[in-house]
Amino acid sequence: MDVGVQKYLAFVETVDCGSFTRAAEKLHYSQSGVSRMIRDLETEWSVTLLERGKGGVKLTSDGMKLLPCARSICAEVARLQAQVDELQGLQAGLIRIGALSGAAAGLLPGWAEGFLRQYPNIDFALLVGEHREIEEWVFSGRVDFGVLDLPADPELETVFLEQDPLLAVLPADHPDAGAAVFPVSGFLDEPFLLLEKENRAEASRLLESCGVTPHVRFTTWDEQTILSMVEQGLGVSILPSLALRRCAYRVAARKLDVPAYRNLGIALRSRRTASLAVKSFLEFVER
Repeated sequence: MDVGVQKYLAFVETVDCGSFTRAAEKLHYSQSGVSRMIRDLETEWSVTLLERGKGGVKLTSDGMKLLPCARSICAEVARLQAQVDELQGLQAGLIRIGALSGAAAGLLPGWAEGFLRQYPNIDFALLVGEHREIEEWVFSGRVDFGVLDLPADPELETVFLEQDPLLAVLPADHPDAGAAVFPVSGFLDEPFLLLEKENRAEASRLLESCGVTPHVRFTTWDEQTILSMVEQGLGVSILPSLALRRCAYRVAARKLDVPAYRNLGIALRSRRTASLAVKSFLEFVER
């Protein structure tokens, strides 16, 4: 890769990772090498791009203005490399995926294992986030595609994957742990642990549609934290079934008396302009 592009990539990855150390690990450079490349850019451009501190790095106002251009250059170089790879055949490549936490744990290992049997030289990079973040990553080119709940932004091309049922999650010793079905109205009587970030998630929409307003004791976007707290008897929750695959916590997952689910799918800017590795992966997933 051209030295100039390496510097731009070091700048972008340092911002995305929040530190020189994590950026160096991702790029397989030394920390001093990443720091030097960014200093070189600052010298060449006569600006300060990053504020260095104990908590990591933050963009300066100049850095904020220049980051989109640097990110665009890196994305274009990646697309150029993808075209070169396509001409040479699928011998190598990188697939960057943004995914919801439960979907990442429940779907991606199986996909990757099967795909890598056919294409062992393909590498994967995964970012875990919520719906809006994943859409932004796809639009910005930070990931090749996202695995998220549908519908997605209408400007994105989408592929439906599956319906993922929502389940009641109870402590293992809960009085209704042995029941086949848990009533949505039952959440009124229990402290509720809500899986939600910036957007109103499926659980909130379901409860609202049923006229149920539970006492929300804790809100987080981390499914493992919710499962741990349910196990400790701190409340009950509603989680997608994929989040409960290979669950190591002592909890009971039960169907709801009001069937609910989320539609999972893949969203990308355009399959037509995707790299050969991404196209091949999507074809594999759709079989």
